[in-house]
Amino acid sequence: MRCFLVAANNRGFTTVLTMACLGSARLCVRVQEKLCQLGHLSQITRNNSTCVRSKGFPAFITVNNSQKCQDNSRVSLPLNNSTVSSVSGCWHPCNRPETAATARNYATMRTQQPGPLPVYQVDPYRLLEDDLRDLYEDIRLQLRKNTFQKELYDVATYYFDGQGKAIRPMIAILMARAINYHMYKDKSDLLQSQRSVAMIAEMIHSASLIHDDVIDQSDFRRGKPSVNVLWSHKKVTMAGDFILAVASMMIARLKNDDVTLILSQVVTDLVQGEFMQLGSKETENERFAHYLTKTYRKTASLMANSVKSVALLSGADAELADLAFQYGRNLGLAFQLVDDLLDFVSSSAQTGKPTAADLKLGLATAPVLFACEKFPELNAMIMRRFQEPGDVEKAFEFVHKSNGLEQTQYLAKQHCQEAARIASIIAESAFQKALIVTTDLVLNRMK
Repeated sequence: MRCFLVAANNRGFTTVLTMACLGSARLCVRVQEKLCQLGHLSQITRNNSTCVRSKGFPAFITVNNSQKCQDNSRVSLPLNNSTVSSVSGCWHPCNRPETAATARNYATMRTQQPGPLPVYQVDPYRLLEDDLRDLYEDIRLQLRKNTFQKELYDVATYYFDGQGKAIRPMIAILMARAINYHMYKDKSDLLQSQRSVAMIAEMIHSASLIHDDVIDQSDFRRGKPSVNVLWSHKKVTMAGDFILAVASMMIARLKNDDVTLILSQVVTDLVQGEFMQLGSKETENERFAHYLTKTYRKTASLMANSVKSVALLSGADAELADLAFQYGRNLGLAFQLVDDLLDFVSSSAQTGKPTAADLKLGLATAPVLFACEKFPELNAMIMRRFQEPGDVEKAFEFVHKSNGLEQTQYLAKQHCQEAARIASIIAESAFQKALIVTTDLVLNRMK
């Protein structure tokens, strides 16, 4: 059995990220004690409750915020020099009560309910309705102020049509308002600089989508023709660069050196993540570590660093800012894991892009990597990037015949639970509760 531990520095790689044992389809039990010492194994139980949809997400959820262990014990552990509630060594992502140290059937994992569960009936989008209402219009205004070339403006604003989920600016503003209340209580209005960070985050994200469309030669995005279809590669690439340039100007106007460095790191991570996606690793363990690092850089870095930025702009100290960072990192990793899962289970009508798109691009995501345990012939397909006739169809079939989808969902759930636990440390408010609700939205989204 080959095990490895992926550790994290302040870019997302001083705390444990996750671990995996692909050779036996088990998450490594030998690092259980270490994870518990670091305060990364918490438990949040979700009940079924009536949900309504907003922007494709369920809005009402029920969560358990008491974080008790299976033996109802509690222990205080240090998280970046601050004391937080976590569980003792009795719980681990692989350690279900009925089957110790295995992840084969974790989709049916049972969690003990230690008491009444508070119901958080909070819709983050309704809560932030005023903050988000003119966000895309303000982004288009910023782009218009910096060019008089109509075609450049048309390409650059193509994805700022208000049809996206706006989850990145939503998370940034939620964290900003939650941290502001945590520090200043009722004197906690959203700062213009914090709203600017939300805009910048969406601009960086959209610029990366434009560049991805060129690299992947995508035909559809969000249910409509991609920029790659409507304009030439050269014009599309330059439009993506233009969005990043305007976002960089907005970062400079914040006049905060720390935030400038943090948000600049996002762009660096995006480029490195894209380069990593173009390659692969020989061994299974290296391959999964490679995938997780790539996932952080391409997706989680933007969420983690944007929420850290709004915390710093609020005047938060390093510990509180890092708390925000860890929330965003875990949420971002979960978001991409769910995205990779949806590539195998959702129709193109739901996601706005073709099914099995990643396989067709030669990418081995978490469901495939987990499926390798049951179907080792996938390893050869991964190394040749599914280029031989029938590879895509076989890999798609193998994933559905394995536990790859369940294991991917389970790993996403662990990151969502950790994000919710971190959010529970912040002072209670509607915005803090919405941060917890958002973890469920991410885990159960359909597009």
